[in-house]
Amino acid sequence: MARTVNLYEAKTHLSALVDDAARGEEIIIAKNGVAKARLAPLPKSLSERRRSGLMKIQFIADDFDITDESIIKDFEGSD
Repeated sequence: MARTVNLYEAKTHLSALVDDAARGEEIIIAKNGVAKARLAPLPKSLSERRRSGLMKIQFIADDFDITDESIIKDFEGSD
């Protein structure tokens, strides 16, 4: 069964409420006694993510992300 908290309590204790929801508890947030929102856990992933291999990349060089100075000069317009 869901626990109901008022909006002020939810604002004051949001971090703890999120932790409770992550553990499986459902929390209803009410304003002036009227339910306005529901805080519930996200569903767990069905399977672990794996690389698709779509691009068939086997190796990335160590200097892959090093900036080429000639490209910087081209963008800045200097010779």
